[in-house]
Amino acid sequence: MDIFLKVFAICFPTALRDPMAMERANLLNMAKLSIKGLIESALSFGRTLDSDYPPLQQFFVVMEHCLKHGLRVKKSFLGFNKSLWGPLELVEKLCPEAAEISASVRDLPGLKTPLGRARAWLRLALMQKRLADYLRLLITRKDLLSDFYENSALMLEEEGAVIVGLLVGLNVIDANLCVKGEDLDSQVGVIDFSMYLKNDIDDYRSEERNSQIASILDQKNYLAIAKNNIIKLQEENQQLRSENSLILLKTQQHLELTQGDVSVERDTYKQSRQGLDEMYNEVRRQLKEECQLRQDVENELVVQVSMKQEMELAMKLLEKDIHEKQDTLIGLRQQLDEVKAINVEMYQKMQSSDEEMKKKNDVISRLEEKTNQITATMKQLEQRLQEAERHRTSAEEGTRRFKLDFANKADSLQRQIEHREKQLQQLETDLKIEREWRQTLQNDLHRERDSVAQLSTEALQINGLKKEFHRLQDENVQLKTICEDQEKALEELGSKLSESKLKIEDIKEANKALQGGQVWLKDKEATHCKLCEKEFSISRRKHHCRNCGEIFCNSCSDNELPLPASPKPVRVCDTCHALLLQRCSSNPT
Repeated sequence: MDIFLKVFAICFPTALRDPMAMERANLLNMAKLSIKGLIESALSFGRTLDSDYPPLQQFFVVMEHCLKHGLRVKKSFLGFNKSLWGPLELVEKLCPEAAEISASVRDLPGLKTPLGRARAWLRLALMQKRLADYLRLLITRKDLLSDFYENSALMLEEEGAVIVGLLVGLNVIDANLCVKGEDLDSQVGVIDFSMYLKNDIDDYRSEERNSQIASILDQKNYLAIAKNNIIKLQEENQQLRSENSLILLKTQQHLELTQGDVSVERDTYKQSRQGLDEMYNEVRRQLKEECQLRQDVENELVVQVSMKQEMELAMKLLEKDIHEKQDTLIGLRQQLDEVKAINVEMYQKMQSSDEEMKKKNDVISRLEEKTNQITATMKQLEQRLQEAERHRTSAEEGTRRFKLDFANKADSLQRQIEHREKQLQQLETDLKIEREWRQTLQNDLHRERDSVAQLSTEALQINGLKKEFHRLQDENVQLKTICEDQEKALEELGSKLSESKLKIEDIKEANKALQGGQVWLKDKEATHCKLCEKEFSISRRKHHCRNCGEIFCNSCSDNELPLPASPKPVRVCDTCHALLLQRCSSNPT
């Protein structure tokens, strides 16, 4: 190779200083001479060329030197080698039509070296008249060729593109080469310069022929360049069409989402406005009743001042129980979070719950029968309450006597406290049963989407009736023994007083909220979530809490509870959800 470059540098001197650039220029000139000589001799020969044709052999030797220029040396077990077969195999991946040539080269039995396979591949590509097309695809992928060639190699520079353009002119040549019987592994690639050293007479005779060949090559190059430009324009057009269709789909989806959000916000605003008006009227009526009750209770407080110390001891015990119940409520909230995850799975199975709906309708009918029975018992209890009021008048007379006998009845009060503790334990067991039953009702309500509101209200009413029934039974027992046991009646009045105070405080809070008015925050005013303070975006959307009116993200407002304004469950934030659950647990009726 070095001898060839020195001889060629003498014949074709260049002013390049870079040795790699000089080699590229010399190889380009040599490729021009070999291609030009091959086309001229083929046109004068006038028939199909075979493998013994000398200009054709010299052409393959020159192409082999061009492809070997700047080839990286790879290490192997046998030493260092330069293989042309590696970059030529990439053509199969870039152009599926070249897979047939690669497969036929691999199937040839006489080829044992990668160099022999590369020489066979060049001959088959020339016979197909696709050598220029395959090499053009190869030089366009410089990222792949950089693994096989150095940075200043001929295939990675402009000289490679010029040689590929010259190869287009070989499409006018018909070649019939026998690759199977030829020994391509052991051939020595030496360029014969005697073929290109011609006298002036031959040059003068071939001027006309050279002009014809130049015009043919120019036309071939122009057609190839135009074909490449058309393919590139078609690919760009397809990409633009696909991008346009994606943009249209995204805009349509965004418009549909915004329209749906606007309609939902309007409906919720109307429902909340109507519910607030009804709630205001009802709370105002309840406030009047509670004020009247408060006056009655204040009158009774004057009588109960003497028993205040003993009542405080009982209240401390009750506060301990309340703290324990709050701990259980925290555990129940964690269970509610787990139940939410289970409810999502149960929602998917909702389609197969038609048969269960029939069973639930039967259960509802049974519950209605039970409510009728409870109303009958309530009437009986009202009659008993009237009798208890009569006993109460007699009990007021007995209180005067009780003041005189207060010292003697200390032991009886101790017994009553023990009896009261037993009743509290029984109430706690009943409360646990009620909670388990409420949890089962909640699971059933989530499965039945349409009957959620009805079943929840009926369950709450039944729970309240049951608790009221137990309370009335206890009061009935107390009223029967009220003449013997005056202390028990006073304790019941104290418990009623504490409950009425809690109700008055809740009504005050509701009245303040109604007088102040619910502030419904606008979408433009909120840029971050009020709870987690994360910025809103296309993926993190805005949601109004139907209780407080503030704007939260989806993760901070993923709760649903029925409000007085709307019987159906609506979206509320985490803080309002915890506050409403605490109120429901403290006042289950």
